[in-house]
Amino acid sequence: MATTNNITTTYAGEFANKYISAALLSSASIENGAVEVIPNIKYKHVISRLDAASLLADATCDFTDTGTFTQVERILTPKELQVNAILCKKDYHDTWEAVSMGYSAHDVLPKKFADYLVGLIAAKVANDNEISIWSGATGTSGEFDGFETLLALDANLPAAQEVTGTTVTSANVIAQMNLVVAAIPDAVYGAEDLAIRIPTNVAKAYIAAQAALGYRDLYNVDKTEMNFQGINLIVCPGMTSNVMIAGRSSNFFFGTGLMSDHNEVKVIDTSATLGDDNVRIVMRFTAGVQYGVVEDIVTYGIVNAAN
Repeated sequence: MATTNNITTTYAGEFANKYISAALLSSASIENGAVEVIPNIKYKHVISRLDAASLLADATCDFTDTGTFTQVERILTPKELQVNAILCKKDYHDTWEAVSMGYSAHDVLPKKFADYLVGLIAAKVANDNEISIWSGATGTSGEFDGFETLLALDANLPAAQEVTGTTVTSANVIAQMNLVVAAIPDAVYGAEDLAIRIPTNVAKAYIAAQAALGYRDLYNVDKTEMNFQGINLIVCPGMTSNVMIAGRSSNFFFGTGLMSDHNEVKVIDTSATLGDDNVRIVMRFTAGVQYGVVEDIVTYGIVNAAN
């Protein structure tokens, strides 16, 4: 399908060479440590899990082997994704970019506009990537299976760690978070990298609840560290509303090829090669997520179809 280019302008004189975009989500879950990044995956990456049990025994004079070792593997397979778009330079003849494109019929894309396109598309891709990390579905074009999707289909997730969710508000958010904490396995509780990942609506409810209780300034909330009973709270804008996921950050993985691919946007003027008046925008990268030990994860508000 051809790229749709909607232009709305009120050009009245020389443009001030500044562009304004709507606020965009970034891949916050990568930036804030909610997941570990595994780069340089060409095709698949094996996440190995080794468990040991019954190792201790009463001492004797002989060597008597004891214990059981179990190795389980999970596969992280990043999906190949791309951005392909076309802009016709003619569409900008009557806009504020007309002067900077030159007076010749052979238009040149202004550098400031090209730089802006690169930043805009990279930010839009980061936004979509953040959403896909949590609620994406590989069957949908441009998405890969996110953690919520994977956990909803994992029969090995203990039923006691699947907390039934509700609409989270400032009135009930503390009680609902308590349910999540109570379901965290003893072996995980207290781990240095333990965190509860929360969506934006839960973060808003929690801040409002703290303010109502007097723990935050009601009108001047600084960017203080978010935690609940000493457990780090990580706000993940890509998560579905009213969902929470607890677990160690070292148990959640984002895999890709080259990290630099996520920042490389090619703006190609094809007038010299194809004889048209178009600019092509190209971006290619791979992305995918996987967790290691599902028994160490607690979900809230995710219906597990496998149990």
